[in-house]
Amino acid sequence: MARRKRRSWSDEEKHSICLQTMAPGVSVSQVARRYAMNANQIFNWLKDERFAPFPDETDTAVFLPIEVCSEPKPLPSVLEPGKACGSHGRVEIALSNGHRVTTEGDFDGEALARVLKGLVS
Repeated sequence: MARRKRRSWSDEEKHSICLQTMAPGVSVSQVARRYAMNANQIFNWLKDERFAPFPDETDTAVFLPIEVCSEPKPLPSVLEPGKACGSHGRVEIALSNGHRVTTEGDFDGEALARVLKGLVS
């Protein structure tokens, strides 16, 4: 049986491969298959500061400001980024893919989570 030749990856290649794992909807195993390598190798590279993607290269989750009002405020027709408005019993969520979800009154949080998960994936 022929023995596999050991491959070597440059630091730039390792960084590029690690960056590909941060794309939405892409798994480490998919990237590993693309390069015919073991996913554990990529996981090891991701732990190394030299190859892990820089914080500004990836989309990271952030907390958004909210405002709790004693009296309902009318919502603007277009929400400005970074401005939070709300009215009693109303939740409006604008997703990065362009979808917008609005609920008013009582709602099931688990059902809303399933809807959002379906829209994001």
